[in-house]
Amino acid sequence: SISIAFVVPSGTTSSSFLGHRTRMVYQPPAVIVRRNGGTSTGMNMMFDQLSGAITSIAQNLGGKKKMTEKGITRALKDVRRALLDADVNVNVADTLIEGVKKRAVGTELIKGVTPDQQFVKIMYDELLDLMGGDSTGADANNAAKMGNSPPVATLARSSEGPAVVLLAGLQGAGKTTAAGKLALYLKEREVDYEKVAAMGDEAKELVTSRMPKTERKVLLAAADVYRPAAIKQLEILGESIGVEVFSMGTDADPAEIARLALEKATNEGFDTLIVDTAGRQVVDADLMDELRRMKAAVNPSETLLVVDAMTGQEAASLTAAFDEAVGITGAILTKLDGDSRGGAAVSVRGVSGKPIKFVGTGEKTPDLEPFYPDRMASRILGQGDVISLVEKAAALSSDAEAEEMAKKMLEAKFDFEDFLKQSEMMNQMGSMASVAKMMPGMAGMMDDNQMSAAEKRLKKSKSLILSMTKKERQNPDIFIKDKTGPSRTRRVSKGAGLKTKDGEQFIQEFQTMRTMMSRMQKKMQAANDSGQDPNEMSPEDQLMASGNRAQRRAM
Repeated sequence: SISIAFVVPSGTTSSSFLGHRTRMVYQPPAVIVRRNGGTSTGMNMMFDQLSGAITSIAQNLGGKKKMTEKGITRALKDVRRALLDADVNVNVADTLIEGVKKRAVGTELIKGVTPDQQFVKIMYDELLDLMGGDSTGADANNAAKMGNSPPVATLARSSEGPAVVLLAGLQGAGKTTAAGKLALYLKEREVDYEKVAAMGDEAKELVTSRMPKTERKVLLAAADVYRPAAIKQLEILGESIGVEVFSMGTDADPAEIARLALEKATNEGFDTLIVDTAGRQVVDADLMDELRRMKAAVNPSETLLVVDAMTGQEAASLTAAFDEAVGITGAILTKLDGDSRGGAAVSVRGVSGKPIKFVGTGEKTPDLEPFYPDRMASRILGQGDVISLVEKAAALSSDAEAEEMAKKMLEAKFDFEDFLKQSEMMNQMGSMASVAKMMPGMAGMMDDNQMSAAEKRLKKSKSLILSMTKKERQNPDIFIKDKTGPSRTRRVSKGAGLKTKDGEQFIQEFQTMRTMMSRMQKKMQAANDSGQDPNEMSPEDQLMASGNRAQRRAM
């Protein structure tokens, strides 16, 4: 078995994707993960099979100067199969493959870049364009490089009265929950990109959570008069997030509810109205007629279709059907954290021509994020999503806290209380699996069983720490350097309901992790002092920065 510390040091860091870099200050949590041997099946990653196809590209292109159609044909077949297995629409998959072929064939291999890396970049660009991004403008747009550019599709705002957002969709897609999530997002987290633009260069160093917000005043309207308790559900959601809900009971006409809600929003100074509408089991004439009457009553700025990501390519067909019948401006993709294979994310725009504007990433009310095609493309290709990970971490800690933690790591003074704080921070960011998905290179490293075992191990670690005295939590060395260490370990293990060997193993792993943190911090500090990108340091420089004398002498 191997003990691995997932540690991302504080300070100005860089995550590069063939020339696409993101620099920012942050301090995500450090977590010990225990990994056992064996093959892995992936962690619900969208296209685990793509890695095999990309590997075969490298084998076929070894020693060649150009990519040829013959050299990539087999790998493209594997890529197509992986896309179809992920429930991507067949026409979208064929379009993607054809686009990759056009970009790749005849392209000279860049010196210093391996064939599989160059192929991944081509795949990335094609996925980016397919999902609504712009691969040609990424290098020219400095804001995009900084990771603080706006999502491709933002939500409309109105200078004349409230902006009206009409939510439509079938039953079970999560419309009512999405309404509450969207209201909270607009109230607390929507970035005001007009103010960001006015900040100039100052904004380039900010992550999204530190940017100025629009802070909209939102009114929710309960217009689903058919589903039992739908109105009550929205009222409970509204109360939990501090947003007012307008309702008229189950006997009122939905179009009249929407009209009077807009009247209230206008008179009382609300700048956004979100209307939760009724759904059906299937698309039918009554549903579409009701939506048309509601649109006529409130003239919405946005008509968003809420679709379930677990329906795969059917989500794309549904988006096209609703757009043809009533006209929509975009989609909210829910349950993207579930057992979906990712086909919906790739297919929606390709089939319907309408953008995905938001994605649901969990069950909690804050779990709604704007859709960024570049980040999704990176995750699809197993490259992680460092920017989103940074933003989640930055939203949970201040810059001062991050600097203090970085100092502790640098000086190897990271203690058990810090470990608890970081663990709680990770819990707020999501499950260990969801955090691991955002880490570059983690795709397919651990399967669901291994991840579950790691989470159980983390719980054991917490119980051991909670069995310690305050002095022991603040001074980990007492377990290693003091003669009372063995007896303390036995007492702590017993108090946690575990065996002594469990306590001994945790103490050893913690010390290993703390040493690794210190070396990583020294490496980053040395790179920053020299003005060098840490990812571009030579092996010799990395060893010098790490402070590992034994390794330096071995050179």
